[in-house]
Amino acid sequence: MNLTFRQLKVFEAVARLLNYTKAAKELHLSQPAVSMQIKLLEEHADTPLIEKLGKQLYLTEVGHEMYSYANNTMQQQIDLEETIAQMKTLQQGHLKLAVASTANHFVIRILGRFAKLHPKIRISLEVTNRSSLLEILDKNECDLVIMGLPPEGHNLTAVPFLENPLVVVSYPEHPMAAKQQISLKELARQEFVIRELGSGTRSAVERFFAEHSLEFKSKMDISNNRAIKHAAEEGLGLAIVSLHTLELELKAKTLQIINVEDFPIYRHWYVVQRNGKRLSPIATVFKDYIMKKADKLMQDFNMPAFNLNESQ
Repeated sequence: MNLTFRQLKVFEAVARLLNYTKAAKELHLSQPAVSMQIKLLEEHADTPLIEKLGKQLYLTEVGHEMYSYANNTMQQQIDLEETIAQMKTLQQGHLKLAVASTANHFVIRILGRFAKLHPKIRISLEVTNRSSLLEILDKNECDLVIMGLPPEGHNLTAVPFLENPLVVVSYPEHPMAAKQQISLKELARQEFVIRELGSGTRSAVERFFAEHSLEFKSKMDISNNRAIKHAAEEGLGLAIVSLHTLELELKAKTLQIINVEDFPIYRHWYVVQRNGKRLSPIATVFKDYIMKKADKLMQDFNMPAFNLNESQ
């Protein structure tokens, strides 16, 4: 089948918009020219790709397949153009990141430092939960993901770059807050506000309690880390959160770290990518930057270190 890049580009726009007029406007072509390209493509394919029912356009089964290939071809062209631009100078390029919501605060601060070193780069940042991050990786929709350790079976490479302590917090007037140290058995009798099932934090906490033969009691499941901290401030329960998310609350003294036996739970932040993915030059530079500089940058930011005497 003799296809041209022009035909695929026109078809991709029509298939995405399902409207000849809008596609023609986007491509700066006349509507008849767009219709002609689609007709030629259908002749090459020897089968209809788009059908019109009433006033609505629909893709045929073959049309859906064609759209998938056309979309990939367009993306390859974009990737090629970006790679050429990036090869000219590392000051240019497009860095596409996705980040766990619990890592959002410190990653943005690191990006701020990185962007000052490369002021002409463009950054796309997706902040979302663990399951969405895995979906983004499966679909190859970004360069790198920053998250906790991903599960096996997703064809991923994960490299740790920063320790991530999980600590217990409460509002300052909570009965637990005044105690010098709390045993795990005493902690297990409390109720918690915690991340949703399937989140990295929730899994780590449940595994920790199970390893100590204790039951974990969740009073409220919340999918947003900021809402969890707010719930703890309002006395809805104790919270177990990443220390890296507590900078503002500890400074404002709206939350307090509780000294609990065998805490913190130590995890790590990871830089994650698909196996075999060829990173763009700017993504490669950013990965190297965060691997080498993360610890030092956290100190520069005065992010909280795990020191109970200072945090209480």
